[in-house]
Amino acid sequence: MAEYKVEVKTGDQPGAGTWDHILVTIIGDAGESERTNLDNFALSSSLGRLLLLKVEKDPCLTFKDDEWYCSTIKVTTPEGDDILFPCHRWISRGEDVQLRGGPAMKTFDDDHPLLIAHRSNEKEFKKTQQLTDENVSLLLINSNINVYPKFYQVFIDGSLNDLIYPSLFRSLELMFKGNLKSTDTWESLEASNVFVTFFLLLIEYIKKHWMEDEFFGYQFLNGINPTTIKRCTTLPQNFPVREEMVRPFLREGTSLYKEMEKGNIFIYDMRRMDGIPGRDGDNGGPLQSVTPGLCLFYSNPEKQLKPIAIQLHQRPSAQSPIFLPSDSETDWLLAKMFIKSADSMDHKVVHHLLFTHFLVEVYAVAALRCFPAIHPLYKLLIPHFQTTIFMNAAAREIPFGTESSIGEAGCMELMRRSLSELTYSFMCFPENIAARGLESVPNFYYRDDGLKVFVHEVVKFYYPTDCHVCKDSELQKWIKEIFSYGFLERQSSGIPSSFCCINDLSKFLTMIIFTCTAQHSAVNNGQYDYYSNVYNNSILLRKPPPSTKGQTTMKTILETLPNVGETASFVALARLLSTDLSNFVPLGSYPEERFDDPAILQMIKEFQAELSYLSEEITARNSQMECPYEYMLPSLIENSIAR
Repeated sequence: MAEYKVEVKTGDQPGAGTWDHILVTIIGDAGESERTNLDNFALSSSLGRLLLLKVEKDPCLTFKDDEWYCSTIKVTTPEGDDILFPCHRWISRGEDVQLRGGPAMKTFDDDHPLLIAHRSNEKEFKKTQQLTDENVSLLLINSNINVYPKFYQVFIDGSLNDLIYPSLFRSLELMFKGNLKSTDTWESLEASNVFVTFFLLLIEYIKKHWMEDEFFGYQFLNGINPTTIKRCTTLPQNFPVREEMVRPFLREGTSLYKEMEKGNIFIYDMRRMDGIPGRDGDNGGPLQSVTPGLCLFYSNPEKQLKPIAIQLHQRPSAQSPIFLPSDSETDWLLAKMFIKSADSMDHKVVHHLLFTHFLVEVYAVAALRCFPAIHPLYKLLIPHFQTTIFMNAAAREIPFGTESSIGEAGCMELMRRSLSELTYSFMCFPENIAARGLESVPNFYYRDDGLKVFVHEVVKFYYPTDCHVCKDSELQKWIKEIFSYGFLERQSSGIPSSFCCINDLSKFLTMIIFTCTAQHSAVNNGQYDYYSNVYNNSILLRKPPPSTKGQTTMKTILETLPNVGETASFVALARLLSTDLSNFVPLGSYPEERFDDPAILQMIKEFQAELSYLSEEITARNSQMECPYEYMLPSLIENSIAR
């Protein structure tokens, strides 16, 4: 008679093995097996329908407990059926680990008392792993890994070593060169490139074109922060741009107001930075300057987006003139640099840290608390949350915002303001593009690539009707926690507090997965490209913005740039955050087996095929471009936030 066969996978976790005995008990609806050593497992009598698998780690020697990592256990029944029991965790001596196998199940799908009890016990355990309201706040900056109970720490892996050790190595390398502590100013713009130690096509392009208006505008569409400009249909009252000011920069025979009617005028407005004080200067010097500026752009017939007017403060005055492309070269260049500096702080603090890292942490913690491992949405989402919590915890160990113009306190205030304004429609990519009036602006590769990335049918497989959505109590608890903890029950955000239909659930899940993967890639992966040339992007400018025209020189610009030590620090961090980790998992890859449904596995294969086709399409387009856009290339998008 055929026997049960047990196959264990430990994955590629370092140190996953153990000297101890691993004991297994198979539990079925017709009985259970004896507690048997995994290496000698032999059972031929049928246990009926398999329900649970109990795993224990029993010491065979007196050595110190060495935790054992188990990825999956597959049980083949005498009838030839393969049942997958996902584990994906470390197991210590004395733990009674019961694994649930088979297809994903929602709470109302369970029909056996043992399965119902197992699900209930898992929920009760998670209740003991509570975090306080403060601990799950989006704005928690000073916590560390130890804030989270061990339950959450099963998601730590080699990523932290990848994050920390390269950082230390590069910092030491720069320190030995005497750069990190240097307060010297740069003698020339070319000299500030000393930290760009190897050739990259885009970095070389930036060196050549960063002063050009066309490239300045290009960065607001396809640079490191393509999320801020919007179509301008009416000029703000505090930005008194007159027709005669900008007419020379428009096509002949038109006017500013005609171009606004045609949808060719766009605006960048950093009003949420208004009133945030700068950080203290070095050695008790004056406060650093903050530039809550405005910039007007024109999309011209040559399909170029160019700046045509800049005001560096929210309130117009004699000390806050409107700078124009016809001003002196250094006046105009310095005005653009201050706009880019404000945009860089907004990028790092808001669009990267807050809107990807911290938001995804809320989704992840809520999922870990509310979904049992057998739930289909747990299986769907966990691969996209795999490294987020601990990457965020590691990042919080780094002094936050101290080297920016607004300092740590200013960064916190900027996040609070941004969170209070955040809406669901802004987070949903297609709605964001439409709301900003950017559907037809040419050469907008961030938009074009982003709209193609996700097409999912997984939700409809598990939730065939709206009724299935409504009665999933675990799902409803999850979205309620997100609404309460992440968005503080702010109704104006538009974030749902419950789900009533398939479409609403599908929209929310697509938004989350897009944020974890493609959006994070768009605002993260190009940091070295755009921040290594400090004159192009810097979160710190040392002199105040110009208050009159005709007073600046190239020396003024060099004195405004960060000094040698600050530049070294910026470039080292940008290099680290743009470096692929050793455990890089691209979008669409699921190395941890969790699904046991053939239909879902087929959907994953089809999704991977779509991504492969999209990669080929983007690569072919980029090969024809002098300045390629790769941040939405599926093969370069990580499956979860890991840096």
